[in-house]
Amino acid sequence: MLRHDQRLADMAGGNNVSESTVRRWRDELIALLAAQAPCLDRALKRVAKTGGEGVLIDGTLIPTQRRTGKANRRNYSGKHHHHGLHFLALTDERGRLIWISAARPGRTHDITAARHDHILAHLRAAGLGALADLGFRGLDNDVRDPVIVTGFHAGRTHKLTPGQKDANRVLAVGRAPVEHGFAHLKNWRTLTKLRTDPARATRLLRALLVLTNLEVNR
Repeated sequence: MLRHDQRLADMAGGNNVSESTVRRWRDELIALLAAQAPCLDRALKRVAKTGGEGVLIDGTLIPTQRRTGKANRRNYSGKHHHHGLHFLALTDERGRLIWISAARPGRTHDITAARHDHILAHLRAAGLGALADLGFRGLDNDVRDPVIVTGFHAGRTHKLTPGQKDANRVLAVGRAPVEHGFAHLKNWRTLTKLRTDPARATRLLRALLVLTNLEVNR
């Protein structure tokens, strides 16, 4: 159902059970799987314990159906020009997903979500660093010993030096695996355009994290 985004009515009819029964089974299984998803502290400690030195962090938008009412306006992302839910994800250096944040309104910025989840403090506590894109610029202002590295930003009056451009290219290569992690997650067609209640999206995403890691590590 989750892989191919099958409709509840189709599943019910094909198995000679009621739609409400299939819905109940689905919700119970998603809850059981989501409970197996690691919390942020545990995920980072596991990386450190296995000898990892850092993680990759990024945010993405999961498209949702447009809903009526003022409450849905905050789900509109001006960056992506459609409605959706925003979430952060951490991967290890090879791009394997290790943690997913709670789903937030689509208009949420990466740095806002990271601050809300206290990502910087958790990384310091675990003794790990992180590579991130410019959307997280300003999250870590420690110039001497930064935990989160975001590269250099060019402005209208400030052009990047050759050394800064080289550093950005190296950073882009180091961050590439995080996109592979997102790609594995988005292979689940149920995320193509969420029809579930946004309040239940966090549980669904964490259940898919568990299933994705089971497939990748198989």
